[in-house]
Order: sequence, then C-alpha cells, then structure tokens
Amino acid sequence: MCRWAAYRGEPIYLEELVTSPAHSLIEQSHCATKAKTATNADGFGIAWYGDRPEPGRFRDVLPAWSDCNLKSLARQIRSPLFLAHVRAATHGSTRRDNCHPFVNGSWSFMHNGQIDHFDRLRRPMESMLDDEHFNARAGSTDSELLFLLALQFGLRDRPIAAMAEAVGFVEQISRHLTGTARVRFTAAFSDGRTLYAVRYATDAHAPTLFAAPMGGKGGYCLVSEPLNDETDTWVEIPAGSAVILDAKGLDATKFEPASEPETKVERMAEPAMAL
Repeated sequence: MCRWAAYRGEPIYLEELVTSPAHSLIEQSHCATKAKTATNADGFGIAWYGDRPEPGRFRDVLPAWSDCNLKSLARQIRSPLFLAHVRAATHGSTRRDNCHPFVNGSWSFMHNGQIDHFDRLRRPMESMLDDEHFNARAGSTDSELLFLLALQFGLRDRPIAAMAEAVGFVEQISRHLTGTARVRFTAAFSDGRTLYAVRYATDAHAPTLFAAPMGGKGGYCLVSEPLNDETDTWVEIPAGSAVILDAKGLDATKFEPASEPETKVERMAEPAMAL
C-alpha cells in the first residue's frame, strides 16, 4: 500500500510534509506504521501548483529516501497546493509512467489502494474511455485508469459525483465479470484551486486518511498517516467520506459509489466477455 500527503493553504515549502517532520513522507517510504507494507520503495512523485494552471511534476523510480533531487526540490519549492506520493506497487511495473501523481490538464490525482481482479477489469474499464482519455493513458496502473474514468464521467465539473460514478462502475463491472467486488480507495485530487480526497472501501479495510491544520489561515494537510506524534492534532477521516478543502476551509461529506442500471453494465462488459 502506498503513502501520500497533500496540502492546501498559504504557500509553504514542500519539505514541511515531504522531508522535515519526524514521520515525514520520506520516513514513511521505508517505515510506514499504518500500512500492510512498511516499505514503499517503488518510486515517488510530487505535483505542485504555482502561477500556471497546470501543476509542475517530478517523478522517479528510485526509493524516495535515496533521491537527493527530491530533498533539494522540497527545500526550495513553495506552493499553496501540492500532492506528494511514495509507491508500493500492486498493479503495474516500477517505471516512471506508473508513479503518482498522475496529471491531466490542470488536474492531478494520487491513490492508495487497489482494485481486485484488475487483470480482468482493465479492458472494460478502458472501453469506457473516449479517444482523448484513452490516448492520455501513459502507464499500466489501476490508479491512472480510475483517474481517467473519473475524468470521462465529468470530474472537471462535478468532482465528487464523477469519482463516485467511476468507483461504482468498477464495482459493478467486477461483480458482473467475477461475482465479487473489492475496491480499496483513498485518493487525493485537485484542479489547483480545491483539494479533494476520498476514503472508501467495499469491505471494512479502507486505507487510512488523516487531516490536520497547517500553515495558518485555514491551511490543512491530508495524509495517509500522521507526520508526527501530536495525536491531538490529527483527526482520522471516517471510511465512506469525501473531503473538500477550499478557501472556506475543510468540509467532509458522505461518499457512496453511484450505480448504473444492471443492463447497461452488462452491455458495457460484453466486449471483455467475448475474449
């Protein structure tokens, strides 16, 4: 399972989440405490917003703790909104295109979790994409494909609803093709203005998500696990929740996957069943 951290608020240096805290993201890359795997060494990435609509991005396949460029960038870059991720691969080889965050236009996305039976679901998931989104696929992970599905379903205009439709579609396709469905999904995504996060699972094991104020003037960070031992500071976001962090502050609401009519799901799955 991966680890990630995201921030929105007054501009701060990336190092305040990535390298400086006692349990920073780099520390979590080799010593995570709230994940099945303590080591997250299959690459890393950061996406940050500045003066342009599109985020800057830096990714590599090295373990985060061994990359001196990451430490240098985190010390020099200040941003009002950024996403950072260290990867423990479940689907997709260790290569740069499979490292989070994924970017499409002004949108960025990163994910911790997995989709069971992805090898059987990949093709019907891809078949839902139009040419624009299909051709934007660079890697081979379930995470990137789920991001592109959400974009296809309208993420730019209705972020939480589109993500709920994407997750619901995957669950229904999985039940139709395999008889079961298990999605574990804790993700952060942003258009450069608002930071969104979702914590959800079909079972009782949703990957963790915590929030804490940071940076002053309404700034918050969202993380897979707390960055320090100040337990009173960190609030665990319940499973089945969506978080919206904007200029007004942090708000949490219920997250529930949206379902398509069963006949429509069967029709969408037909090409995959013909293989």
